[in-house]
Amino acid sequence: MSGFLEGLRCSECVDWGEKRNTIASIAAGVLFFTGWWIIIDAAVIYPTMEDFNHSYHACGVIATIAFLMINAVSNGQVRGDSYSEGCLGQTGARIWLFIGFMLAFGSLIASMWILFGGYVAKEKAIVYPGIAVFFQNAFIFFGELREEDLWANFMSSSERQKYK
Repeated sequence: MSGFLEGLRCSECVDWGEKRNTIASIAAGVLFFTGWWIIIDAAVIYPTMEDFNHSYHACGVIATIAFLMINAVSNGQVRGDSYSEGCLGQTGARIWLFIGFMLAFGSLIASMWILFGGYVAKEKAIVYPGIAVFFQNAFIFFGELREEDLWANFMSSSERQKYK
């Protein structure tokens, strides 16, 4: 998520180096909040099971679990650069991240299936709950895609060797 700041036209005018992770974290939080706001809006507008099946909330819950799993692992842990090995070390971090991304992609695909299979194909008069489920999962998914620099931009290679 933080890579989008490099493509800005005025990237020479502002030093994004120190603020990059902060801005990416705020953007991820805003996307996560927006996804849940959309689904809460749909649940309030359509409270009956005929309009909006309550089991469709499972996709958002799984996407939230994936969001937490992905953001719990740093790039340093995946690369093996972290200061503590943890329970399973680098391999465990990679497995944890892989499971998190599988849950994220699975919930996004399931939300598409809910939109098209539950609302569009059945030609229901009310399609907004299906759109809300899809956008909730899409916003949460895009909130997961962020990167961190750790100290790579701030330390020279000789300084990084001291900490290894």
